[in-house]
Amino acid sequence: MLTALLAVAAAEEGGFSSPFEVNFGLFFWTWVVFIVLFFALRRFAWPAILEAVEKRERKIADQLAAAENASADARAALEEHRKLLQGARQEAADLVQAARAVAEKEREGLLAKARSEQEQILERAKREIAAEWERAVAGLRREAVELSLAAASRLIHERLTSDADRKIVTEYLASLGKGT
Repeated sequence: MLTALLAVAAAEEGGFSSPFEVNFGLFFWTWVVFIVLFFALRRFAWPAILEAVEKRERKIADQLAAAENASADARAALEEHRKLLQGARQEAADLVQAARAVAEKEREGLLAKARSEQEQILERAKREIAAEWERAVAGLRREAVELSLAAASRLIHERLTSDADRKIVTEYLASLGKGT
């Protein structure tokens, strides 16, 4: 608006003059408008602008503080996470070691049980072999007694069937078995 007034005033005077020419009227009114505008802005706009700038400054400071707090919290959480991770690794290593120890103990127990069962089976087999041996020897002795009696009865032409005769022959054969 001011520019339009100046242009109208300049047009009435007869045209524009040189830009290097000083026009004191224009100079005066420019300063008056500047000072009025300065005081009006200082009175009404400047406090609102300062308040907005200060409010923005406080908001930025609060955001920086919040960011700093969040950064500190993140660092603390990261450190806690590292500690927890290290603890979890240690716990996992301990669990693996404990599992290995339990597995080793279980393996040793199974080996001992297998050895014990093996020894029991061996002992049972030895007993069975010894019993079978005794039965075989007893069977052979009975057979020898029967053969001896049969041979003696043919020689004597009489059949020996008495239990006393059998007992004598059995004792004789037993004494022969012990002597060899």
